[in-house]
Amino acid sequence: MDQAGVEPGTVVVVTGGARGIGAELSRHLAAEGAVVVAADVVDPEWDAGDLAVTHERVDVSDEASWQRLVDAVVDRHGRIGALVNNAAIYQGLGAKRHFTELTVEEWDRVLAVNTRGVWLGMRAVHPVMKAQGWGRVVNIASSTVHMGVPHFAHYTASKGAVIALTRSIAREVGQDGITVNAIAPGLVETEATRSLNDDEYLAAAAVRRAIPRAQEPGDLAPVVSFLCSRGSGFVTGQTLIVDGGLAFS
Repeated sequence: MDQAGVEPGTVVVVTGGARGIGAELSRHLAAEGAVVVAADVVDPEWDAGDLAVTHERVDVSDEASWQRLVDAVVDRHGRIGALVNNAAIYQGLGAKRHFTELTVEEWDRVLAVNTRGVWLGMRAVHPVMKAQGWGRVVNIASSTVHMGVPHFAHYTASKGAVIALTRSIAREVGQDGITVNAIAPGLVETEATRSLNDDEYLAAAAVRRAIPRAQEPGDLAPVVSFLCSRGSGFVTGQTLIVDGGLAFS
């Protein structure tokens, strides 16, 4: 029987891997035996120790930066088994505001990273995965899409587009042996979420869940690991809400 998590030796690229959710996903996957490339536009804020993790620079909104990353990973490892598109602008959003108060520049900046970055990443790894006959893509979306969270229009729209991309591209690459799925987390308690939400808001979110506790980055990791595995090969185009039962679909 196939194991539930990623197979040892699988080369996994995790964007936004320098901190927060991306750092936890990288640690978890590496602890299960994956060879992890944690890519980010900033320096890593964690030490991988003896785990098989390397850090690479990438600006996910930039096509050339993606190609440099993919070339570097293939040169070093010869393959890319899975891509986890986790990088996103959240902490830098500033105060929550009515949609009429957002500027065009803010809108474009968020969608450039959160949506275009996902599309560019899938496009960059596709030739590698197609040539090897298999691959896994996991896109990190958000349950804000299902809940219609106010005063967050640019972020919510960017994550809704990620879900749409996931479905569309899953249909295009299935014949290549590649699956594309999304994870929709709830309000995960990280430095980024604490910078935008006060303790009262975080506590209120926790008690509204069917499983009434705070959501941690580690809650996502086993689900991502499964979707990076060969055992998930007949699951594609899906969005799994992982938020403790706050939003249902």
